[in-house]
Amino acid sequence: IDGIPLIERSINNLLNAGVQKIIIGTGHKSKEFEGLARNYPVVCKYNPEYADTGSMYTLYNARELIKTDFLLLESDILYDASGLDVLINQPHPNVVLASGFSGAGDEVFIEANTRGYLVGMSKQRNSLKSVIGELTGISKISLSALNAMNSYSADRFYRVPKMDYEYTMVAVAGTSKFYVHKIEDFIWCEVDDHSHLQRARNLICPRLNPNFRTTTNL
Repeated sequence: IDGIPLIERSINNLLNAGVQKIIIGTGHKSKEFEGLARNYPVVCKYNPEYADTGSMYTLYNARELIKTDFLLLESDILYDASGLDVLINQPHPNVVLASGFSGAGDEVFIEANTRGYLVGMSKQRNSLKSVIGELTGISKISLSALNAMNSYSADRFYRVPKMDYEYTMVAVAGTSKFYVHKIEDFIWCEVDDHSHLQRARNLICPRLNPNFRTTTNL
């Protein structure tokens, strides 16, 4: 968007928020990501099984590089950098950042209990009892919660190789509680395809930057 890859936008957001080390789990076109290390404090961890596994295996594959509590971000999102400060300053050790309902398509809905802790996540809204908002793809995870997620998934990859990290979060939520922090009007979007890209350019970018010039070119 505007000549800047989404991943570089996110890296700069993280650096501006005070993050000093960034780990990128790679797979498809891994060399494109590895080139970022020339200009940024980035370490890439290649997942050789990326074609047959999901996001949880990519996270699990990087486990030896993660030595402390961390922020977990999906790489295909455009978002308001203020969300990072919100998570960093949250007193809860594990936090999932949620937004209001976007209607963008392909949403992951979040169910929370009355105290605001994660109960479930699903793309099927009707499968959840009390939907609080949408998953933004930005979370704060403690090292102990990551260890619980890794322990849970390690014994199940052979049955569910394409396991998503969201699924594992829900699975360990009974012991590693994840607080759901909702920002109703949080500005963000996911970019999976050309229609998402056009929405990002025409709707989201102008909200993030009023001086952004919209375009429909793909």
